[in-house]
Amino acid sequence: MIINYYLSYRICHPKKNKYFRSQQGTKVIMNIHEYQGKLILKENGVRIPEGIVVFSSKDARKAAENIQKLTHTNNWAVKAQIHAGGRGKGGGVKIAKSLAEVEKYAEQIIGMNLVTHQTGPEGKLVNKVLIEQGIYYSGESPIEEYYMSILLDRSTGKNIIIYSQEGGMDIESVAKKTPHLLFREEIDPGLGIQNFQARKIAFNLGLSGKAYKEMVKFVHALYDAFIASDASLFEINPVMKTSDNLIIAADSKVNLDDNALFKHPEYNEMRDLAEEDPTEVEASKHELNFIKLNGNVGCMVNGAGLAMATMDIIKLSGGEPANFLDVGGTASSQTVEVGFRIILQDPSVKAILINIFGGIVRCDRVAQGVVDAYNKIGNIHVPVIVRLQGTNAEGGKKLIDDSGLKVYSAITLQEAAELVKKVVN
Repeated sequence: MIINYYLSYRICHPKKNKYFRSQQGTKVIMNIHEYQGKLILKENGVRIPEGIVVFSSKDARKAAENIQKLTHTNNWAVKAQIHAGGRGKGGGVKIAKSLAEVEKYAEQIIGMNLVTHQTGPEGKLVNKVLIEQGIYYSGESPIEEYYMSILLDRSTGKNIIIYSQEGGMDIESVAKKTPHLLFREEIDPGLGIQNFQARKIAFNLGLSGKAYKEMVKFVHALYDAFIASDASLFEINPVMKTSDNLIIAADSKVNLDDNALFKHPEYNEMRDLAEEDPTEVEASKHELNFIKLNGNVGCMVNGAGLAMATMDIIKLSGGEPANFLDVGGTASSQTVEVGFRIILQDPSVKAILINIFGGIVRCDRVAQGVVDAYNKIGNIHVPVIVRLQGTNAEGGKKLIDDSGLKVYSAITLQEAAELVKKVVN
């Protein structure tokens, strides 16, 4: 069931959003910042707080003053902008009750190494903060926080709205300990969201009166934003009901579908390379599909399905895959060389497994590319295993064996697995 997979993925693999991405086909999503996601929401009629992104504490004070003129607010949220959740628990979100506090908190957060359950122990450097209108103000009704997300259930081909009354920072524990508090609504993408479905969501969230009507509008607008932006995920946590019964997206996590970016050229400007793994950025420049993992055996493969099988065989052989690298169906000495250089940047790599199936590409050409790249790079300090199968595989193996280089060749996957086990252990 998609709800269990999605939420359990966030609990078990909090920093492996990119691994989740590889399960659906390489390079499916592009992460963007909270403030960027909110711009998309606002364009589609979703209510958001007034906010300004700044890069210094002085600009933070000016931004707070401008927001105060617009909204008459007397408090502000100062929020670190990184591609990770759990910022509040890590000290990356502060509520300021004066302009002086805005400046103080901005100075504390900008430049800090923010560690959350999604960044891992290495954390992420904060380069900018979002100064935002405070929405925790007093009124006639109590303030409430809800959770809401939209994603595609690939098993049914339908969009799913997942929502809960238990919004806030601990939605993962809600999913784990009290899954009955999570609701889901299936949307047929051909029909779009229906009025009765939006009303059902508002009812299950326990709303009535003005707040009920506002939530119905909110759900429609949120779904419209999801469809219009060709996103793979919208997550709003929390969805806020203010004390005057307005419904506001207090936070936003938006993942955009890379395959649809040609329809939205303006979204390309939202990519923040500083938030991405440097090796993944370098690989993308050479049109290689690369995802860094936390293992000790580097992989270089042609084809996403073969890459997944290769990672499985590494695991079964006692190793751990250090990356996902698909060089595509036209591997050459140039792509092999770039792949080598990218993999070798990881100090954890103890061996490299090159697994090529020669269908369109000839194995002897790949083998020659391996030899050329090996000689050109020089000083490759880890054993390299090359498994070739398909067109001219025997000739490719002979090229490898006769090269005099420290390269192990294999024809079958079993042979490759035994070699991996040998060099790792």
